[in-house]
Parts: sequence; structure tokens; C-alpha cells
Amino acid sequence: MSEIFQQMFAGDPLSWRTALLSMTLAFLAGQAIAMLYVWSYRGLSYSRAMPQAMIIVSIVSAWLMLAIGDNLARGVGIVGALAFVRFRTNLRDPWDLAFVFGCLAAGVSAGTGSYGVMLAGTGVFIVVIVYLKAVLFGSRRQYDGLLRLSLPADPAIEARLTGVLREQCRSFVLVTLREVAQGEEMEHAYQVRLRDPEDRSSLMAALSAVPGLRAVNLLMQEATVEL
Repeated sequence: MSEIFQQMFAGDPLSWRTALLSMTLAFLAGQAIAMLYVWSYRGLSYSRAMPQAMIIVSIVSAWLMLAIGDNLARGVGIVGALAFVRFRTNLRDPWDLAFVFGCLAAGVSAGTGSYGVMLAGTGVFIVVIVYLKAVLFGSRRQYDGLLRLSLPADPAIEARLTGVLREQCRSFVLVTLREVAQGEEMEHAYQVRLRDPEDRSSLMAALSAVPGLRAVNLLMQEATVEL
């Protein structure tokens, strides 16, 4: 058995150490990116398998690059073998796709021995993601949520409701208005922008003090995602 291992490592005694170092660095970079994904994720369809798959992708990509090395024939063979694999997992969110590519790039950099590129790229990737989340880059949202409620067809109650919305909201706009209960009630739907998006209880408490209001429902826009 010892002779077999001696023959395996006789050609290049540092190859296995280099491979171990590359895959370890790929694992660390993939874990950092996966932890950033968990921190930055916003939505309802979170899957624990996604960050785990990111770490595995970084290791496997480094593994492949170590196996290919400078051998063109190996590269063509591996590409041909991967062409037969049919990936059925759909990444509907471009945010997920960006993280997968980030882990792939980290693994490829580690596998090719470009450790400086891997460290710099991972660092820049993390800084950019934190920046985009902090400044809400690309957001065109004008309203924080959608408020639905029903109230009697009484101008006095409607005027009081308008006063509450002016007091609690920075801005609001009526988007739908329809009759219910054979015209005895009116169903209103408003797009609202709160003065403090984190303080939703104040708006709900003020609305509960208006007599006649019922079926009050506040749907925050940040929580609405495609499932």
C-alpha cells in the first residue's frame, strides 16, 4: 500500500498539498458567500439547500479546475461529460443566480491557483452585496404597503378615515373603491407610505379607533414575493 502512495506522489510531491489548499480556500470563500446570502435573503420561499449548494459548487468547481490543469483534452472531456447532465433546478430569482456565480468564480480561482484573485474577488463581492442592500439600490418603490378596509357609506366616517391617514402616513392614494353589502358599505384600498415603515402598530391602532371600520388589512410590499 505504501508503494502505491509513493508512486502516486512521486511525480509532484506538492500536488496533493496544493489541491488540499485550493479546495480548503474554495470552501472558506464559498461559506463566506453563503453566509452573506443567508443574511441578505428577503422572501418567503427560503431553502436551506441553497446556501449548502453554494458551498458545494465552490468546492466542485475548484476540484474540476485542479483535475483539468493545463490539459486541453481533459477540459474538452469534462465539458462533454457535463453536457449530458440535465439540471432541472430553476433559479427564478436573479439574486440567487448571482450568488451561485460568485461561488463558482471563487472555486475556479482557487482551483487555478489564483489565490490573490480569489481573496480579492470574494472581498469585493461581499462589499458590493452589503452596499446594494444598505442603499436599496434599484428600488423604485413609492409606497410601503396596501391598506384594505370596509366602512359604512357615511361621509363623516370617511372624512375621519382620511384624517387618520394624513396623520399616520407620509402619503397615500386611493387605488380601488367599490360598493359592498348592497351599497350599505364601501370597500377602500389605499397604497400607503408610512412615516416610519417599522411602526405599523400606530396606524392599526389609529384605524381601530374609527367607528364602523372593519376587515382592516395592511399588506406590506416588502413581504410580497413570487412563490
